[in-house]
Amino acid sequence: MDSTYIRLFTGNSMLVAKIVGRLEEVGIIPIVKDYNNSGRLAGFGQIFTGEQEIVVSEEEFSQARKILSAIGI
Repeated sequence: MDSTYIRLFTGNSMLVAKIVGRLEEVGIIPIVKDYNNSGRLAGFGQIFTGEQEIVVSEEEFSQARKILSAIGI
């Protein structure tokens, strides 16, 4: 089954870790994209801002948004 993923949040690694923890508590497994680390591994050095991106499936997006609101983000 194909899923569509939607960006939920972009920010620093500390906030991303907090959000991921809360999402996992309710059974949502997000994908975290770390462009800085990906660029480094590909040999591009640190050309990105150091921010990470959280994406969730389209089906879980509305529930994930409610969790962000509860956190105050």
